[in-house]
Amino acid sequence: MSGLESRIQRVKSQIVEAANRAKWAPESVTLVAVSKTVEREVVDAAYDAGLRHFGENRVPDAAEKYRNPLPGDATLHMIGQLQTNKVRSAAGLFGIIESVDRLSLIAELQKQAEKLDRSIPILLQVNVAGEEQKAGCDPMDVDALVADILARSRLELRGLMTMAPLFSDPEDARPVFRGLRELRQRLSAAHPGLTLPILSMGMSNDFEVAIEEGATHVRVGRAIFEG
Repeated sequence: MSGLESRIQRVKSQIVEAANRAKWAPESVTLVAVSKTVEREVVDAAYDAGLRHFGENRVPDAAEKYRNPLPGDATLHMIGQLQTNKVRSAAGLFGIIESVDRLSLIAELQKQAEKLDRSIPILLQVNVAGEEQKAGCDPMDVDALVADILARSRLELRGLMTMAPLFSDPEDARPVFRGLRELRQRLSAAHPGLTLPILSMGMSNDFEVAIEEGATHVRVGRAIFEG
């Protein structure tokens, strides 16, 4: 077994253990390998090792890396801040865009989706922790953004995403993850029929805590790709 395969198996085992502690079904948690720092051949090796979800944060870099598309059963996630002038490229490249956080971006995604004659799955990124340097909308703006997304015919709101501050103790991130889960509950109650099945939260340093708080997608890079 290669070092990469061993690290993937270790992360998968940690996911199962965290899910079991919280009494979630382990298969309900999707591992998104944050591949933004590695070359395409490493991504291909991770695919061969069983991973099917990959996260990138820069549109030009991803466009070059995936000039030869991933196999059809793999999904490319846009997890970085998306500039409006990059939406045209992103709309045709990514299977899901996790970093939607403002009205202008929503409008441009709708426009490009219409041009491509496709629907675009998206997540609303929320800055639960209120960090000034982090992307994501203010929790107070979520209702207006959700209403705007739901009015768009080509955008599929699949859930919510957040980034917790980098704490030395992962337990300190728990209130952030709990806050996103509670926000989903409130939105679902306010919009009958809106299920928001995805909660994308947790990275290499804190994904186990995120899973315990209800994460359905964890974005893990360092623990997979760094030896």
